Amino acid sequence: MTVRLYGIPNCDTVKKARTWLEGQGIGYDFHDFKKQGVSEALLRGWLEQVPLTVLLNRKGTTWRALSDADKARADEVAGAIALMQQSPSLIKRPVLEHEGKVAVGFHAEQYAERFAAA
Repeated sequence: MTVRLYGIPNCDTVKKARTWLEGQGIGYDFHDFKKQGVSEALLRGWLEQVPLTVLLNRKGTTWRALSDADKARADEVAGAIALMQQSPSLIKRPVLEHEGKVAVGFHAEQYAERFAAA
């Protein structure tokens, strides 16, 4: 069972997800997309499973700092992908990959359901 968690290590929600996984004895690979980046192919793959409205974090300070032109670019998938690659903080965190499925954000109940079925 391969579990990969994507995020930024100092993000509180990522910390909660990591703590939960470790508390359940679930091993995982962590991908820091601030240091390691995120590919267009990976983002497109995630967008096959989750809508752009879920993956793109429009609530954070990074979003608020964008120009109106960049915010408008984010309405199109290609523009949003380019922005997320340029500023990974625009990706809602964490992103969990497990058994070919993608989950965005962290809620202990959802993680428990996801891993109970495994």
